[in-house]
Amino acid sequence: MTDVQTRTDVDTRCEHEQAGTFSTRRCVLLGAGGLGAAAVLAACGTATTTTNPNGSDYAADPAPAGSKGAAAGGSTGGGTTGGGDSGGAAAGASLALVADVPAGGGIIAGDLVITQPKQGTFKAFTKVCTHQGCEVNEVKDGTINCPCHGAKFSIEDGSVKGGPAPKPLAETKVKVDGDKIVAV
Repeated sequence: MTDVQTRTDVDTRCEHEQAGTFSTRRCVLLGAGGLGAAAVLAACGTATTTTNPNGSDYAADPAPAGSKGAAAGGSTGGGTTGGGDSGGAAAGASLALVADVPAGGGIIAGDLVITQPKQGTFKAFTKVCTHQGCEVNEVKDGTINCPCHGAKFSIEDGSVKGGPAPKPLAETKVKVDGDKIVAV
């Protein structure tokens, strides 16, 4: 059996406080340990001054070099072309020519990915990946692809089809105006 000793509050103070003598090694080590713990805890704090479109409150959310980060995204939404909110472009702004967007595929134009999942149906999504803010760089085989960690999104609704992305791409409502695709 182990001997357990109990101490009173007076016993837990450093010996120099009781006797008025110089600091003991124990007191110096306790003080240094407390100071070190305080420094570590202070370094672990995060700023929560803003909310990024991915829903987390990390103001310093890292994004790979060369990308605009998660703050470049638009608002989320779903549905078909026409109506609703526009997250990535001003209403009425020309985004691309109808002839430039292949049926069953898409293009990257400015801050958006514009797709034509079915002949005559156009969609637009932010090109900022919801995983870590990289910019998607390819539309191929029915998906919008992110080069950083392999996330894949549907050209039909921006939903996650593979990889680490936690949320779909934010949609910008668009419509056809003559030979142009414009933001609604």
